[in-house]
Amino acid sequence: MIKNPRTRRILSLGLLILGGVILFLAPANAWAGAILVALGIALEIAGILLGHRK
Repeated sequence: MIKNPRTRRILSLGLLILGGVILFLAPANAWAGAILVALGIALEIAGILLGHRK
C-alpha cells in the first residue's frame, strides 16, 4: 500500500474526479450506461477508501 500521505491524497482525488467524470458521461444506453455507472461508483469508493486509510 502507498505509505506517503501526499501521494495517497493525490491518487484519491484523481480517482474521485475520474469516477465523477465517468458517472457524468455515462450514456443512456441500458447496458453500457449501467457498466459505466458501476465503474464510476467503484472508482469513487476506491478513492474515498484510499483517502481515509491510515
